[in-house]
Amino acid sequence: MAPKEPFFLLGFLLLFCFLMSFSNANCPKTNSSLLNYTSQFLMVQHQLRGVLTILDDCSFKVSQFDMLQGSDNVSWWGASGETFENLTRGFLISDHKLNQTYKNDSFTVNLLKNVTWDQIKVLSVWDLPTASDFGHVVLGGNSSSTNFNGTGGPLTVTMFDNCKVLSKNYRVRWNYSEDKDFIDFGLEGAIGIQNYMAFGWANPNASEKFMVGGDVTVSGFKENGMPFAEDYFISKYSECVVNEEGKFQGVCPDSMLDSSDPIGLVNNTRLVYGHRKDGVSFIRFRRPLKSVDGKYDLAVNPKAKMTVIWALGLIKPPDSLRPFYLPQNHGGTFGHLVLNISETVNDCLGPLDAEDKEDQDLVIADKKEPLVVSTGPALHYPNPPNPSKVLYINKKEAPVLRVERGVSIKFSIQAGHDVAFYITSNPLGGNATLRNMSETVYFGGPEAEGVPASPTELTWAPDRNTPDIVYYHSVYTQKMGWKVQVVDGGLPDMYNNSVVLDDQQVTLFWTLSKDSISIAARGEKKSGYLAIGFGREMVHSYAYVGWIDDDGKGRVSTYWIDGRDASSLHPTQENLTYARCKSENGISTFEFTRPLHPSCSKRDERPECNNIVDPTTPLKVIWAMGAQWSDNHLSVTNMHSVTSKRPVHVLLMRGSAEAEEDLRPVLAVHGFMMFLAWGILLPGGILAARYLKHVKGDGWFQLHVYLQYSGLSIVFLGFLFAVAELRGLFLHSLHVKLGMLAILLGVVQPVNAYFRPKKPGAGEVVSSRRILWEYMHVIVGRSSILVGVAALITGMKHLGERYGDENVHGLTWALIIWLLVGALTVIYLEYREKKRRQDRVSGGSSWVLGNGEEEDVDLLSPSRTVAEKDSDFSERMEVQLEPLSR
Repeated sequence: MAPKEPFFLLGFLLLFCFLMSFSNANCPKTNSSLLNYTSQFLMVQHQLRGVLTILDDCSFKVSQFDMLQGSDNVSWWGASGETFENLTRGFLISDHKLNQTYKNDSFTVNLLKNVTWDQIKVLSVWDLPTASDFGHVVLGGNSSSTNFNGTGGPLTVTMFDNCKVLSKNYRVRWNYSEDKDFIDFGLEGAIGIQNYMAFGWANPNASEKFMVGGDVTVSGFKENGMPFAEDYFISKYSECVVNEEGKFQGVCPDSMLDSSDPIGLVNNTRLVYGHRKDGVSFIRFRRPLKSVDGKYDLAVNPKAKMTVIWALGLIKPPDSLRPFYLPQNHGGTFGHLVLNISETVNDCLGPLDAEDKEDQDLVIADKKEPLVVSTGPALHYPNPPNPSKVLYINKKEAPVLRVERGVSIKFSIQAGHDVAFYITSNPLGGNATLRNMSETVYFGGPEAEGVPASPTELTWAPDRNTPDIVYYHSVYTQKMGWKVQVVDGGLPDMYNNSVVLDDQQVTLFWTLSKDSISIAARGEKKSGYLAIGFGREMVHSYAYVGWIDDDGKGRVSTYWIDGRDASSLHPTQENLTYARCKSENGISTFEFTRPLHPSCSKRDERPECNNIVDPTTPLKVIWAMGAQWSDNHLSVTNMHSVTSKRPVHVLLMRGSAEAEEDLRPVLAVHGFMMFLAWGILLPGGILAARYLKHVKGDGWFQLHVYLQYSGLSIVFLGFLFAVAELRGLFLHSLHVKLGMLAILLGVVQPVNAYFRPKKPGAGEVVSSRRILWEYMHVIVGRSSILVGVAALITGMKHLGERYGDENVHGLTWALIIWLLVGALTVIYLEYREKKRRQDRVSGGSSWVLGNGEEEDVDLLSPSRTVAEKDSDFSERMEVQLEPLSR
């Protein structure tokens, strides 16, 4: 079989070539005007470079392609023109995705079956989510786009025949042709916009200190964003200054060294094009091989190896004394090398990738000063393509706006009635819902419009749930604004309340909403994880753990703990939102939002269903910190290294906290006053009215009134104590509901007594109104006592839930014993009263206890007949007359 293997491989290759040729034959080459058309891409963003070649009617080739990675939806895009409207209304032309960084790559792209070259006037690399043009080619002609200095056409291209790496963030590119008497250079540096790039030739006679006597081009960007490139001569290692003889020395422009040149021939550097994109400065300039200035310009021999010098550094802008840019000390970023510009060199692999790619002006919001929103011409919009008019904030074109969570910001909107300002989650704006896209509007809307003569002032306060990046735009037009960076200005600004937990090592922050609570915890010492728990101790508590996983991602996990070992930590599925965790210098901070009442059905028996946060009840909070945490396989290594010694009671409504005590003094006073009222005074008043009417005089009535009013006064004071301590009245618990009902019934009694009907005189029949009133008075009074006693019992239960059963166990039993003693006392007094009435009816009494006044209706014996009442009346008269006959 071995001799047949070469024939098998040869047959396979022939079959492959046949299939490929058949495939290519299916794609005709009928578009003669674009066949073999070649053009360089115009760089717009992401350092895109490359050469496009149209192969046939359904494919094109891309070579020498560089591009920094964008989103996962960067695609090939076709449009009918270069304008903003045409590009944004374009269409996909291929299913080929550009979702990586490209470094001098070459590949072939096939068009979609329904796409032809006749439909495409502009071929672009397009980011779909942000509607961004990374770079494009205008088919069949030069681009009509303009650059910073108005130079359009092929001079705006950024590709050169040669490229040399000067440092990791600095390159020089050039084109040289023997039939030209000049060289085109391109300087490219991943530097700040306030930095310069210098490149030139060293003094050919120098063997060291190559900078002195050097002829260099210094380039950069002016304050208005315009590029510049000037011819400089280095006579000394210093900034350009005037010496004692009145002459300039140092790193000075040729034009300042030779002021006799009226037409600027000594400045033989000619700026061609410049841009700054993605944090990278690019300056293209042209200089002659031989200059008319033989004093400060060096002749360049393109065939010889010559020493070139370069440097990067800060540049000082012109002032009234020195009207030219002054390169500052390079700070060590400089060098030299031997270069022959006629030799082909290309050691630049891939695009420069700047650490800071954001060049837009930064506006930091201040809560004291309003942000003025206006419109102006689009000069350096950061996300092309864009409309001709864009938003300005504080007179800066589409700046990055930085705001702090929890800090209110005022906008003075005066961008015109046709520009409604709003802040949205959509990067394009322009009311994304009209494009069948979802968006979240955080601020503003159609009503947020105004003019300078009548601005609209609105206030926005981003909270902890606002994403890190949102966008300000116009409601009516896409891509008029730019980014809003939402930063954490400090947890105290983001949350309404904060307390320091036990041992002063953890700070708890929170903000209450109607149905939820947002919580943050920050450790005050370095640790691998931070945990807080709701409960008196770790056992039987609900724990929240913030930690950083192996991938560097912040995590927040929830647990129910029912023991002291690692196996007793049971993960729960709490509904946490906006959960995040970060660690800075070892200090852990985590945040989350959770509902006050878990969303569980009645049959749901999961532990987290009992994790209810009642804002009116002090929340017992504990904490722990340790070295490491993980989502699974918890072991002894995950146990805490330091923990709180006791829980802290956090008063969510009040915004304060206190260490656990046996009883809180104010609530203890409240409970004692309510016990004194409902357990002694008010029942005593009822007993006086029930069992002391037979005493001579109206002492029973006075005692009844005094006890009732004293009891109600104490109830009212106890109520005020509780409301003041809890800072409000909240009818969430059974204790509060019963207490309020008891107070309502108690308050009704004095009102009821004020409207009581007149008592009948001797011999008069008791009116039905009087009988009805007595029924109501007795029933309401005794009902209030029963409800008050129930409120006492539930209050003790509520107190036990807050502070632990061991703290109120004795008081609960004392209350029960007191109620039993009271019940036995009532039974005994009722027995004595029955016996007294029976003795009085039978005539067994031989001495006077009454005062001759008619007693009230006995509501405990409502079945008594009128005859019995008359008999009692006669008996009472008989008893009263008996002493007079003696």
